[in-house]
Amino acid sequence: MARDGDINEPTREFPGYPTGEELKARTDVAPEPAPGAPTPAGGPARGLLGVLGAAALAVVVLLGVQATGILPDFRNPFAKEQTDRSQPPLLKSIQDLSRYVAAEGNFQVVVDLQNDRRNVPDWLLNQRTLFVGAGSVEAYVDFAKISEGAVVESADGKSVEIRLPAPQLGKTNLDLEKSYVFAEERGLLNRIGELVDGDPNRQQQVYQLAEERITTAARDSGLTQRAEENTRKMLEGLLRSLGYEKVTVTYTAP
Repeated sequence: MARDGDINEPTREFPGYPTGEELKARTDVAPEPAPGAPTPAGGPARGLLGVLGAAALAVVVLLGVQATGILPDFRNPFAKEQTDRSQPPLLKSIQDLSRYVAAEGNFQVVVDLQNDRRNVPDWLLNQRTLFVGAGSVEAYVDFAKISEGAVVESADGKSVEIRLPAPQLGKTNLDLEKSYVFAEERGLLNRIGELVDGDPNRQQQVYQLAEERITTAARDSGLTQRAEENTRKMLEGLLRSLGYEKVTVTYTAP
């Protein structure tokens, strides 16, 4: 039997329960992980978020500093560059011209040129180019060819007659800025040949055909007749301002 004084003391088999103050003290202290226990998942995640936040802050700071103009601009190391190694122009000759350009015609032509072989399929050997060419042709009167005695003045000085050479057509000027290749077809062997031995003057034939077509069109367009009328009006206005009442302009056969 236990003594009366030992009634409230805990026995060895049943230790005493902790009081409320002891439980509160235990919750204030973080428990230490047991040896070999896994680390809580919140630790690495918080560290990664911290690193990302610091990197984002660094980027914002760099962009802000760059906006102020303190640091130089960031350049693309693979940016496209263009180098001009052209030689300076060489003056070949100078010609004194005495042409009066009286009219100019602007033309556009479509050239459809195809080079292939008989009995050979187009997918194997074929070259077809659809080229849109734009060019101009001038009609002029060469005053340097006016012969002696071409200007005849009347006895009273009120009229004058001028004989001029017939207007001529200048060389066709193909405008490469307005001309372009609309479509192009090439066979397999043509493509392989360009890779092995490329031809930088491959489009030269197309350019020549466009110039020839424009020149032919200029001859049939009445451009020389327009040049005759414009030259006549110019001389009539000029000579009448000098006091002549009648001005006659004629053209010799070319």
